[in-house]
Amino acid sequence: MNESTRAVIQATFAASSKGQIHFGEVIAQLSSVQVESYHVDYRSGRATCYLPDGATLDLAFERPLEAIADAFDGDAVRAAILGAQQGRVMYPEFKRLSQRAGCIGYTVWIAGRHVTYLGRRGETHVERFPG
Repeated sequence: MNESTRAVIQATFAASSKGQIHFGEVIAQLSSVQVESYHVDYRSGRATCYLPDGATLDLAFERPLEAIADAFDGDAVRAAILGAQQGRVMYPEFKRLSQRAGCIGYTVWIAGRHVTYLGRRGETHVERFPG
């Protein structure tokens, strides 16, 4: 992975973590450097980006301050997603809301245009990109 690609990925995740850019902007910026998917694991505080050539980039972030809920609440996950899609919820709040809903992480399939949200017992919610 070249330094330019690494810099774009790091800057994108930093801006998102601070609530400075929306999900659509994250997708646009990561797509511009060929990221085809990324996985966020709330429990380990890690995000991994995957490029088509097999290159990966691991990024660390602050683990949750409160425990992730035990039960997966798909309706609450969908409500957090809707808030983000409508621009009412930025990423820091989205993380808190989704963790309270029992989401332990998710995979964004940029190439496949959807996100798979995960619960502790293998529960999933698949959300297609709007439009």
